[in-house]
Amino acid sequence: MSVLYEELRRTARHYMQLEREGHTLQTTALVNEAYLRLAGVQEVVYRDRIHFFALAAQMMRRVLVDHARSRGYLKRGAGARPVSLDDSRIASPDRDAEVVALDEALSELARRDPRKARVVELRFFGGLSVEETAAALEVSPQTVLRDWSLSRAWLMRQMSHA
Repeated sequence: MSVLYEELRRTARHYMQLEREGHTLQTTALVNEAYLRLAGVQEVVYRDRIHFFALAAQMMRRVLVDHARSRGYLKRGAGARPVSLDDSRIASPDRDAEVVALDEALSELARRDPRKARVVELRFFGGLSVEETAAALEVSPQTVLRDWSLSRAWLMRQMSHA
């Protein structure tokens, strides 16, 4: 578990370095909260490392969204610029509002096409590579690339109309 915890810290540290100055959620808090949520799910049997990180991506997404919502950023587009989904990075001075807007758009995408939503979640929130995402979803890397491209375009269009 210590190796997995360190990988979670590395992923969280990467995201937190892209955050604005003075962000109240720290890397350790993000990892600890995601880790505690994962530990609290008792019915889950982790098949392998990729499965663990797929679930960790979900938990990190929930932690980030819960944090953004708790800070009062419930209005969609409250002066926020569109979030960039390039290269699986989260970065913006207005990130809290963007995370909430992205979560809402991603929830809508999940209703329309669950696999595409999982691709975004795994790549964007989980930091998984194309190959790791393909393994987690049991599809080809080409399918992940196609889903990733279509999903990014759809989400950007949805968020630009918000």
